[in-house]
Amino acid sequence: MKKLLPVGIQDFEKMIRGNFLYVDKTRYIHEMIKPLQGFYFMARPRRFGKSLLVSTLANLFKGRKELFADLWIGKIPMEWISHPVVKIDFTQINSETPEKLEESLLNLIYGISASEKIDQPLRSLPDAFVRLITGLFEKYDQSVVVLIDEYDKPIIDHLGKGEARLEIARRNREKLKQFFGVLKGGDVSAVLRFIFVTGISKFARVSIFSDLNNLNDLSMQEKYAPLLGYTEEELLANFDDHIRELSAAAGQTRAEIIEEIRRWYDGYRFTEGEINIYNPFSVISLFANGKFQNFWFETATPSFLLDLIRERAYPVADIEGMELPREFFTVYDLDYLMLEPLLFQTGYITIADYADELYRMAYPNHEVKTSFLSYLLKGLLQPENFRLARSYKRLNHYLNDKRIEEFIETVQSIIASIPYTQIANRNEAYYHTIFYLMLSASGVPVQTEVFTATGRLDIAVEFTDKVFVIELKCNQSSEKAIQQILEKRYYERYKWEKREIYLMGINFDAEARTVSDWKWGALDQLIKENFDI
Repeated sequence: MKKLLPVGIQDFEKMIRGNFLYVDKTRYIHEMIKPLQGFYFMARPRRFGKSLLVSTLANLFKGRKELFADLWIGKIPMEWISHPVVKIDFTQINSETPEKLEESLLNLIYGISASEKIDQPLRSLPDAFVRLITGLFEKYDQSVVVLIDEYDKPIIDHLGKGEARLEIARRNREKLKQFFGVLKGGDVSAVLRFIFVTGISKFARVSIFSDLNNLNDLSMQEKYAPLLGYTEEELLANFDDHIRELSAAAGQTRAEIIEEIRRWYDGYRFTEGEINIYNPFSVISLFANGKFQNFWFETATPSFLLDLIRERAYPVADIEGMELPREFFTVYDLDYLMLEPLLFQTGYITIADYADELYRMAYPNHEVKTSFLSYLLKGLLQPENFRLARSYKRLNHYLNDKRIEEFIETVQSIIASIPYTQIANRNEAYYHTIFYLMLSASGVPVQTEVFTATGRLDIAVEFTDKVFVIELKCNQSSEKAIQQILEKRYYERYKWEKREIYLMGINFDAEARTVSDWKWGALDQLIKENFDI
């Protein structure tokens, strides 16, 4: 019988017994559990299967061999032992204040203790946690497994919401540090078999787990890169029927559909090794809905990231292609959040290349890039104008069809929707960012700050059959922009390709807050005109 698509299923037992499609990750899990004692940490973006992995580990350590009979790990010689498992899901913990966080955790510990008939005379959270773990060991005479899901939620929920909420995040961090510090204590550590902690970010890890310094961080280890998400091999092996169905419905070949899936949902890379990962939530949602659209991004919005980008006037056009040293991924300070590693951890950018000890970053795929930049663009506009400004979606088609007047009119309408307080007295760099945002959010294949032999052109838009070389000016003229393209020969890198080349100069008037003039034309036509070149 054809297996069901596990839309929203995060419980391993339900997935197996309910005949849902499970992409077998037990080969990697086996590597984790082989040592006699293993303590692990892993950060991944939301909707990447972290909760399902925690559920899988819980059932594995409970010795429920029957659930794994058809999986890789169920077919190898292995001793199946039932261990007591403590599972803590921080999405179910109240963390509105440090007091509620402590109370909610204490209630959970007392609830588990009561169900296991473990005496709990202690009201201190750390002491109660110690008593639960040692009590489970005494009762079952087996080492204990501790699984922590979404450990960082009590901190992330308070970011980007003002100083008062940031102070709550700091105090929650101290509560978590006391709580997790228990796991390093001699009495507890001696009776532990396995610890697995997962969450979205690592920025709080250093301080929260400073006492638990023996956690093995798998987040950027190459051999565990496929543990969460799908490799292309897994996609093709597990979803072949669904690929064929989608291909038939769309009237496209199998190869064309696979390429489209790759463009929309592949591209995550978490290590120096070239291992690309598909977003599992988006892939499952694609086959369940039968059409390509933004699935992952719409499940939540990165409000605190948007606030940080606004506060710091971050040059959004520079995100794609930026290069970061390794230490950017290992230093995390709650009091000064570095935007770049946060964008990486939350899944909005990923590793595109690694060379000379530098990571070059990029958006992982079409879904993330267009959704994220559309969200940023929306954040710049007045809410009452955003419905009108949604015409940015047409920019892709206008430019591809060479309907340039409509293209410029749409650009002007979007700029007119930006509140005066945000756009007044802005310089060329600001207009460059806005222009980049609206183009990229529309799905236009934009390259920004493109290096050439004679300098850097502002923007190149590379369609299959044509290229637009675009230079932006502020309080100058479009004529000057075109002249700069010609004088610097920015088009040279495209001249030997079998694509039409068009040049475009756009001048923004900062006082009037609009496009004051623009000029465009085919390369050969503009070269023939009487420029001083």
